[in-house]
Amino acid sequence: MIPLGRALVSWLSALAALMGVACSFQVNRASNEDELPITHVPAAPAVEGARSAQRFVIIGDYGASGPNEAKIANLARGFLPDFIITTGDNNYPLGAAETIDENVGLYFHEFIAPYRGAFGRGASENRFFPSLGNHDWDSLEAKPYLDYFSLPSNERHYDFVRGPVQLFALDSDPREPDGTDFDSVQGRWLRQRLLASTAAFRVVYFHHPPYSSGPHGSTLGMRWPFQEWGAAVVYAGHDHAYERFDIDGFPYVVNGAGGNELYQFANSSPGSVVRAGGVHGLVLVSVTETELVSRFLDARGVELDALRLTR
Repeated sequence: MIPLGRALVSWLSALAALMGVACSFQVNRASNEDELPITHVPAAPAVEGARSAQRFVIIGDYGASGPNEAKIANLARGFLPDFIITTGDNNYPLGAAETIDENVGLYFHEFIAPYRGAFGRGASENRFFPSLGNHDWDSLEAKPYLDYFSLPSNERHYDFVRGPVQLFALDSDPREPDGTDFDSVQGRWLRQRLLASTAAFRVVYFHHPPYSSGPHGSTLGMRWPFQEWGAAVVYAGHDHAYERFDIDGFPYVVNGAGGNELYQFANSSPGSVVRAGGVHGLVLVSVTETELVSRFLDARGVELDALRLTR
């Protein structure tokens, strides 16, 4: 029997999907993922089936090779995403060359190009776009990460376009040579690129969250004027949980539940509207010229949050 609380959540999600609105509710728990119901309630299915839609997966704090990462990788693969992005910490514990293929390539080699690892064939075109986390910086100034991936620009911060969405990967680690405040070299680069973008939606992602109720807390130095510069949403990681904030009408998402040990929430920071602690999961995003739908799904594929943006 499904507990009353979960039944209510499923009913509210279904009602919201039928009405064409995002469903916001709080899930703050530490439960055995195997006990969760398998019912999946999609948000805005019209976007999922739209011909021009791009579908991508976001994973964070995942690179700790084992059954939890395997579950998330299998879930991600099942959605047949056009590409995958990450919110950092791709290679635990120390970002070493000796561990990166087992932590990343073992699970995601079919999205990586060129792939030079030991676990099968890579992609013909790169479809894996990570961002740097603090653990990735812990070996040789992130050299194993930079050697393993082939990414645009300087590979630490870069952007790319896929259909109606332009994505901007930042490096929020204090060791970033181009700086991490809004008026740094990196900050000025992002401002110029966002203001010049003609994409329907502009997504920014990096590791250290500007807002978080988790143990690491908020990274005040990453509170850049993203909305003013034209971003639609910001994704981060670092705290091993899922949380969504609404800050003056602008969405910030913490997505760090991709495979490593999970964190719990001791409190709620101002602006937090959804929290899901104690469950591994990923974010699935679908984008058309007129709509972006972002959903957090736990390792069983159960939807715990949905965000819908329109233009």
